Amino acid sequence: MLWTLDKAYHEHRFEIESELEDAILTVAPALFGENRLYLDAKRRIGTKGRTRNIPDGYLLDLSSAKDPRLFVVENELAKHDPLRHIAVQILEFSLSFEASPQLVKTIVKDALGIRTDLLARCEGYAQKNGFENVDYLLERMIYGNNRFNALLIIDDLDEDLEKLLISRFKFPVEILTLQRYLGPNGEQMFQFDPFLADVSPEEEAALTEAAPATVDPSEVDTIVVPARDEGFAATFLGENRWYKIRMHSSMIPRIKYIAAYRVAPESAITHIAPVASIEQWPDSNKYVVNFSDPAKAVGPIRLVPNGRVKAPQAPRYTSRERLEKAQTLDEVF
Repeated sequence: MLWTLDKAYHEHRFEIESELEDAILTVAPALFGENRLYLDAKRRIGTKGRTRNIPDGYLLDLSSAKDPRLFVVENELAKHDPLRHIAVQILEFSLSFEASPQLVKTIVKDALGIRTDLLARCEGYAQKNGFENVDYLLERMIYGNNRFNALLIIDDLDEDLEKLLISRFKFPVEILTLQRYLGPNGEQMFQFDPFLADVSPEEEAALTEAAPATVDPSEVDTIVVPARDEGFAATFLGENRWYKIRMHSSMIPRIKYIAAYRVAPESAITHIAPVASIEQWPDSNKYVVNFSDPAKAVGPIRLVPNGRVKAPQAPRYTSRERLEKAQTLDEVF
């Protein structure tokens, strides 16, 4: 239940997949962010005689000026079998994508031709960031090694499914949950965490014109984790690792450093360590980060009371260069 002084909203589960898809289109600007474009384009990909299937859509991630990305989208309901249906679908998407990149490009380009508003935004992005045209931009997003990225949008995430996606797939799979609630007069409310909000949090950047620009996702190489004193001393410093961390799979290949934000009363980033490996924590949907060398002191880079950036409650992403130049947390993210 979601409750206010005026009314209560009760969860109203999606009965069929098309209801979830309609909800995605309704909340798309807030769900994906200003710099990501969602295309509801259902056409078969793959080559004849091999694996062929139909993704539910595509997400063009233009949040980075240097590394635009394309996510193949699968919209699903939790009541579908997570192991036999959802995971298999995503695996088949990857095979079809690799077998027919030119077809994927054609489908995306045709979908942009229908959504001329989104095409204009792609053209503006290409011109601003040194891509010759939209054709060249799409080729950059679709061709090349390790270009397949999957996005699963689901109404309720089963932990076993998340563990499976972490352990079995070598390509990134991001997951969004979207839930629907109804008020007493049938008014709808949706609950979700915006896509990659802890990588490029647009709402923080918009708070003040004087705030420094958020880090470009392509420059991310550091994860910042909140740590209490006892765990920090015993594990971060004592074991040269940090475990049971939730991480975005699309960010893992970028991470070269881990920094510790010491919670109150310290309220500051105080140490950073190089990363040797990132592995799935046994039988969980979380990760362990192993250090290649002991952590070294930095800063301290302190939280600004009533500042632009709030005290981290979960992992956040930045670059080591940005962190080392920062005087306060407002300058880190």
